[in-house]
Amino acid sequence: QVQLQESGPGLVKPSQTLSLTCTVSGGSITDNYYYWHWIRQPPGKGLEWIGRIAYDGRIYYSPSLKSRTSISRDTSKNQFTLQLNSVTPEDTAVYYCTRQWESWGQGTQVTVSS
Repeated sequence: QVQLQESGPGLVKPSQTLSLTCTVSGGSITDNYYYWHWIRQPPGKGLEWIGRIAYDGRIYYSPSLKSRTSISRDTSKNQFTLQLNSVTPEDTAVYYCTRQWESWGQGTQVTVSS
């Protein structure tokens, strides 16, 4: 059974870069034909899709966040990462990584505050 675990700083200052890593076990991020997503949930709001990286490395971003987002992967570590630049308090959320919206990490709280 695949397991996902998010990691990264819980507090980021405004204008800085948010960096999170998702470590995958029980499956490979290169397994056909899975897609690996980053999703967030701001306080009191619904889920917001950020982007995804496919089993073959293709990357897709939410149009609303594309200008500030970078997703990458390290196949040797079976990890994929999220970078969100120029953060504001509106980027405060619980951030999740997921495979196919079926298997989820537990989520990590990220607060943007000075």
